[in-house]
Amino acid sequence: MRLSILINCSDPTVSHDYAVLWLDIVEQAWSRQLCNGIDLPPSGEIHDTGGLTLLCAPGSETPLCTLRGLHMDRYRCTSVAEGAATWQSATRRMPVEGCWHLQAVDRQPPGSRVLASAPPDSRSGGKRSGFRPRQ
Repeated sequence: MRLSILINCSDPTVSHDYAVLWLDIVEQAWSRQLCNGIDLPPSGEIHDTGGLTLLCAPGSETPLCTLRGLHMDRYRCTSVAEGAATWQSATRRMPVEGCWHLQAVDRQPPGSRVLASAPPDSRSGGKRSGFRPRQ
């Protein structure tokens, strides 16, 4: 199962940092789809440490981005659609506080994906698994 999330500042009119990421909950990996102002490589690893989800570079345990409130239960379901986030700004070279928002849930097994990097909307005629994008 994969989650698409948007990470940005609480007021995107003031700070233009953002990232759209796919989080692969089964593989404990993430991949960057779009990014501006957040210092992230194209992909990395997910480390879950007691209520914090850490997005790290491959082979590292140092977080590049920390997501608070994102927790998957034993059935790989989440009941939270947004929370707080902290990341290293590529332009300001300092930690930035913001938020993350759940954009989509892809429940398809990895072998059944038509386009691995395309969002679920492009394969399902605009249908999402019960989630709407934030406006």
